[in-house]
Amino acid sequence: MTEAEPRVHRTVAGSTAEGTDDFVFTFSFETYADAVRRGMMRPPDRIVSSLMRSPNVGRMVVANPFRWLPRVAMSPMLDRDARFPASDRIWLHSPARRRRSDRLDPAEVAAEYAEYDASLRREAQRRGLSDPVALTCNPLVAGFSPFDWTRHVTFFARDDWLSSPGRSEYWPAFREAYRRISASGRGVAAVSAQILERIEPTGPHEVVPNGVEPAEWLQAPPKQPDWLARVPRSRAVYVGTLDSRLDVEGIAEFARARPDVHTVLLGPLPDASYIAPLRELANVYVHGSVGRSELIATLRNCDLALVSHRRTPLTEAMSPLKLYEYLAAGLPVLSIDLPPVRGISDRVWLTPAVTDFVDVVDAALQAGPADEAARVAFVEANSWTARHERIIALARGL
Repeated sequence: MTEAEPRVHRTVAGSTAEGTDDFVFTFSFETYADAVRRGMMRPPDRIVSSLMRSPNVGRMVVANPFRWLPRVAMSPMLDRDARFPASDRIWLHSPARRRRSDRLDPAEVAAEYAEYDASLRREAQRRGLSDPVALTCNPLVAGFSPFDWTRHVTFFARDDWLSSPGRSEYWPAFREAYRRISASGRGVAAVSAQILERIEPTGPHEVVPNGVEPAEWLQAPPKQPDWLARVPRSRAVYVGTLDSRLDVEGIAEFARARPDVHTVLLGPLPDASYIAPLRELANVYVHGSVGRSELIATLRNCDLALVSHRRTPLTEAMSPLKLYEYLAAGLPVLSIDLPPVRGISDRVWLTPAVTDFVDVVDAALQAGPADEAARVAFVEANSWTARHERIIALARGL
């Protein structure tokens, strides 16, 4: 698109319209380099990849969160393994500040994100963006940045930040951000209805759950990793950070009740003491994070998958990405009964608590792997591309 080419916004069937819009996209609290290193697998990472490919996106500035000035200056050397694919229409912007740490008081946060907004505006003008729309994954950007130079502002909420225990020091700022998002009429795309209920948006809003990448799941079943081959069957797998979301006591009781089921916990472990009660159980295996190909190979070579969360305000609002990937792998799933996991598939056995998994595990194991045609149909119906078309349309104000 050249400067002289007009945009056309004639609404057509579905969620897209002809023409393009210039975009400003911001990550939440992690950078593009962080996204690359984790395999571009979290929802914000997937969205930015879709924006780069979308025919409805013209010029775009992708913005990292604020970082300490010396860290930004060092990024060309430190982030050589995660180069941004800049082009003549897409650029990465890395705003810098003199403070190493984030501000916490809402009034100070407002001042800081006004500075962030000014930095985005200067970059957008430098790159020639015209009447852009803003799509942000950061609740503080969505709530506090003025964005009076953009046409629309949309917040993509992948979690309820106000119930995230790891960021409790930010809760006053998050609470004020939610209030401002609601009062401003800015758009919100959230992965669950529960998040929308907590933000109470007055502008355009939509529930857009998580999804899967078909290219990852429509291949022949990969060979199992060597470490997994040493785990006897039947294998039950849980994927995710092994933190306060995981019901350790429930997993322990399940493992003791069913010694014939071997439970694999796969993911980063911020605090090893948290899962200490599981170390003595011979049929529980803990393995650190793996890359995408090894994760897919693991899931395709297990017999059962678990959404073994504790019931908290955070988990009650989650759209578990792991659930969609479990089903894409063809696994039967045991999950605690939370609103966002209901109605996704009849291959999800819901129970009040993890301790109740023992009551349904035999039925799930007997069901076995999904029929291949049904598995492929699920993958195609829940693709990231379909999800992101809805988010892009909402961000464009269609």
